[in-house]
Amino acid sequence: MSDPASSATAARFRAAVETATTTGDLSGFSGLFLPDVRLYSPVSFKPFDGEEMVLGLLGVLVRTFEDFRYIGTFTGEAATSRDQDAPASPADVLLFRATVDGKEIHGMDLLHFDDETGLIKEITVMVRPQSAVQTLGQAVLRGLVEAGLVPAV
Repeated sequence: MSDPASSATAARFRAAVETATTTGDLSGFSGLFLPDVRLYSPVSFKPFDGEEMVLGLLGVLVRTFEDFRYIGTFTGEAATSRDQDAPASPADVLLFRATVDGKEIHGMDLLHFDDETGLIKEITVMVRPQSAVQTLGQAVLRGLVEAGLVPAV
């Protein structure tokens, strides 16, 4: 089960995303992540590693999503993708809906928390349907290139 520290972190993450998608202000993400946080995205086979890269990607995502809204939350425990043999740690799933380039997206953010600090150590983002994943991938790649986070292909 989620502990008070990770529950507070999940609430802060949700508030930061909601604020950033409406105002563009990313300051709410400060202090939410371990320095070596990892984000698994449906738009890249390779994960995004480290706080700087994850914050950069989140900045692109909040500029890409239209009409973003969280619609539900589940709390529990799960092993991380990084260390599947380690014991499960607190985790929350935040369900969302959004639009990208006119396509509706159904998705979820799976947040894994550090047992000691309650900070986010891993995020897995999943979205559907496939056509929306392709549209999202193209939009995010453009944003990452524009932000200088990845080289132009």
